[in-house]
Amino acid sequence: MKSNTRLSRIRRHDRVRSKVAGTTERPRLSVFRSLNHIYAQVIDDVKGVTVVSASTVDPEVVAGLEGKVKKSQAEMVGQTVAKRAMEKGVEQVVFDRGGYKYSGRVQALADAARKQGLKF
Repeated sequence: MKSNTRLSRIRRHDRVRSKVAGTTERPRLSVFRSLNHIYAQVIDDVKGVTVVSASTVDPEVVAGLEGKVKKSQAEMVGQTVAKRAMEKGVEQVVFDRGGYKYSGRVQALADAARKQGLKF
């Protein structure tokens, strides 16, 4: 059977999700990376709700993205999602890399969120 990159990522994500779940005290910081954009959500899996989110298509974030490379854009999204989570009273999260390698944009987002004070 021919390897399918997208299918492989979904399988990896399912494997990660079988071990990682967000609670009310410690929600899940989920990352989705498309070719042009990056999205981050803080999710309470017990209630099934998204607490906060940020992305490169977010009007608040778009203003500062002009002329930045994707890695810098991911850092801005990480800072924004962490700041919004702290405003909602969320200080600790469980990181869900979404089946992606922990490098590049995913790592930049995570490191920026940590620098803003989010613990994981």
